[in-house]
Amino acid sequence: MRLSPRAQILTKRADFVRASQALRAPAPGFTLQARVRSDGEAKGVRVGFTCSKKVGNAVARNRAKRRLREVARAVLLAEGQDGWDYVLIGRPKVTAALPFQQLLDDLSRALSRVHRTP
Repeated sequence: MRLSPRAQILTKRADFVRASQALRAPAPGFTLQARVRSDGEAKGVRVGFTCSKKVGNAVARNRAKRRLREVARAVLLAEGQDGWDYVLIGRPKVTAALPFQQLLDDLSRALSRVHRTP
């Protein structure tokens, strides 16, 4: 699945691990992890999604990830910066329940915090 020609989906565990060791921006509906890639890596925006079993059964995890994908499609394509990897981590009982507009606002705020950090 592709978000757009400008964004790619993270699939390799190593990319998720590198993002987990970089910047974090917690939000009420999810946690955003972000890192700047080195010069030799892929171009454009890359994004990954994850939900642990704490989020719930497979149905709950998939619902949370679907919502995170839509939020990323709406916000990251406009506000994400080329050369960055982003990982959105779902929260138990919250990601699937919050109003969609709040998730959009949370991602915008989280991105501004991550990009503001020197």
